[in-house]
Amino acid sequence: MSSQRARQGATLTAVFGVLLVCGAAAGAWGGTAPPLPRRPLSADAVPADPSALSPEQAAGLVASGTDRWAAYYSPQDYAEFAQGLDGEYLGVGLTVDRAEDGTTLVDEVLPGSPAAGAGLAAGDRLLAVDGEPADRLPVTEVVARLRGRPAPQDRAARSAAPGSTVVLAVQRPGAASHEVTLRRTVLATQDVMVDHPAPGVLRISVRAFTSGVGAEIRAALQHPPQRGVVLDLRGNSGGLLPEAVAAASVFLDGGPVASYLSRGERRELTATAGGDTATPLVVLVDGGTMSAAELLAGALQDRNRAVLVGARTFGKGTVQQPSRLADGSVLELTVGQYYTPAGRSPEGAGLQPDVAAGDPAAAEALALRVLGGLGATPGRR
Repeated sequence: MSSQRARQGATLTAVFGVLLVCGAAAGAWGGTAPPLPRRPLSADAVPADPSALSPEQAAGLVASGTDRWAAYYSPQDYAEFAQGLDGEYLGVGLTVDRAEDGTTLVDEVLPGSPAAGAGLAAGDRLLAVDGEPADRLPVTEVVARLRGRPAPQDRAARSAAPGSTVVLAVQRPGAASHEVTLRRTVLATQDVMVDHPAPGVLRISVRAFTSGVGAEIRAALQHPPQRGVVLDLRGNSGGLLPEAVAAASVFLDGGPVASYLSRGERRELTATAGGDTATPLVVLVDGGTMSAAELLAGALQDRNRAVLVGARTFGKGTVQQPSRLADGSVLELTVGQYYTPAGRSPEGAGLQPDVAAGDPAAAEALALRVLGGLGATPGRR
């Protein structure tokens, strides 16, 4: 993955309503957005009017490395990014992975998706996408082709629309290869998954804070577990800040969640009252826990509501503001920094877990042990 793609992936982060402002302007979100944070971390890093830059200048600014979290999106990429934040994406309902021997395999198939309707299953080998051998392409390019995104060098091409088709050559172990034609559709992301790793223990795994995730977490607690909750934020790249605050409100009875700087003034973000403060709670974190996920983990840690188990988090505590350029592309630049209730910023250093466990399997087992120790602990605020 290129450094620019890494920065773009990292900007699926807490942006304190800035993306909500752009979304509302485009009709993607309803309601009134909170004020934009406009105090930059470095006055020299943010042009006076980023929207006046040409696409070439914007791409050059990102490539210069002056702003670690700057990102440049083509109109198509930004539309897909915004759609992803809204909990949707265009695709066929399968994820792929690269095996150790270099083959490309179907990793997951979304129930009810076009891929599921065609009978594809995890473990099938993906031989080709629209005639292009899958094993010769980076996995990211395979995914782009499944979703109908044009190659970066093909600026004249447009992203595919719902109803467009993709032809896959697939092979099930022990069977002959065959072709299937799938029709792309808009699918809902599965960013919240619930299971029971032990009797009386509810595990809520959150991949990203897209639209509606806070409500999904609250719904998962409608039938409280007997022993406790494991909130798994490992690999969570962040997302919409209001959803992270909503998630914090599930486990807090009001009070601070985070603060940020806006025009030199610190503004507080608070949880709504009435959250569950009694059920023992462990939060799993690792080096892939970023931004809005770090904000949530830091709030629960600072408020003594949860024990953090795992590895140090990624360390992204900054705010990006998008500016739309004349051709419809978007430049995101850093404009501020956020802080946990105790005044900590995850930027650079990340958050240290209360109980360290580098190995994922060991972390899960340790989380259950910690929950056992918290079982006799009264509810905390």
